[in-house]
Amino acid sequence: MCRKKSKSTKSGVQIILKFLITQHVRDSILLQNLTDFFGCGSYTIRSNKLAGDFVVSNFSDISQKIIPFFDKYPLYGVKALNFIDFKKVIKIMKVKGHLTDSGLEEILKIKAVLRNEQR
Repeated sequence: MCRKKSKSTKSGVQIILKFLITQHVRDSILLQNLTDFFGCGSYTIRSNKLAGDFVVSNFSDISQKIIPFFDKYPLYGVKALNFIDFKKVIKIMKVKGHLTDSGLEEILKIKAVLRNEQR
């Protein structure tokens, strides 16, 4: 999830949600196959050529494909905690809470926790 300045929103901030999986470039076939499996997202190799990313940034793809999959096949350990926070942001955005000051503030708090804890 990232935040960028926006002239088209009242708050001056736009929230962009991204689901990201990064693996060593030797696992590029796995990540490329995720785009076919989920029917969404993209695969790109990083500029250092050592790793690649499977990225889904379309909100409906995240909420209708990614979230249900990981609800059915849950993550464990630290990544499960990140996913719980990720779902909180999705929930806020589904009801347009990100367009309110309080919703935006809640999302930014969640993001700060994710960055500070380095989960």
